[in-house]
Amino acid sequence: MNIRAYNRQAWDKQVEDGNPWTIQVSQEVVAAARLGQWEIYLTPTKPVPKYWFPPLKGCHVLCLASGGGQQGPLLAAAGALVTVYDNSPRQLAQDRLVAERDGLEIQTVEGDMRDLSVFPDAHFDFIVHPVSNCFVPEVKPVWQEAYRVLRSGGALLAGFNHPEVYIFEMNLYEQGILEVKNRLPYSDLDSLTEEQKQACIKDGRPFEFSHTLETLIGGQLAAGFHLIGFYEDDERPDVHDPLNRYMPRYIVTRAIKP
Repeated sequence: MNIRAYNRQAWDKQVEDGNPWTIQVSQEVVAAARLGQWEIYLTPTKPVPKYWFPPLKGCHVLCLASGGGQQGPLLAAAGALVTVYDNSPRQLAQDRLVAERDGLEIQTVEGDMRDLSVFPDAHFDFIVHPVSNCFVPEVKPVWQEAYRVLRSGGALLAGFNHPEVYIFEMNLYEQGILEVKNRLPYSDLDSLTEEQKQACIKDGRPFEFSHTLETLIGGQLAAGFHLIGFYEDDERPDVHDPLNRYMPRYIVTRAIKP
């Protein structure tokens, strides 16, 4: 199937359904960001350390697969020159809504995170990439393209799922039962039964793919990045996630283009 087309439609539906990653920031939060009081989240509960960010005034920032009216508007309010790049038109519309509401300058571009050919080499100073590469089958092109469009000295901040999340049987996982079933790297297209896939399609849920640590971390190094920051994060307390009892669900890395 055309996974990009399907996940575009699925994420448009996630906006309609009120997925937390599609809910735009409030006017009050934007106003505080204009005064220098802001936090950016690439994973559910831990804000990115402030020292990971460059001076934002005039900084050319790419919010990569980062629509939803959250990271982009806050960075723009803090003084950055922001481009939000996302596969979902409805997610991009959330950023435009905040920009129009609060008088922010934000450029929105629809596209596949694996293909940034619309941008020239060395175009951005900084990239923020929340948990989203689980919605594409290949992650190495994401790192290669991010490296290409960054200027020397620029940084890529990336959030992603721990690969171990995907070893469990999905239906039991949703019932709070951890039963190991799947070999990594995982693909919804290959591992779900036809009945499960049809249920995902009916509910409008995006199809997901795991990636190995070799491609998630080693892939950044192979692209040319130097990894200089790392932390882990849990799921939100209001989300029933059985794995949270045993280990963090998310990883965030900070990588520099030398």
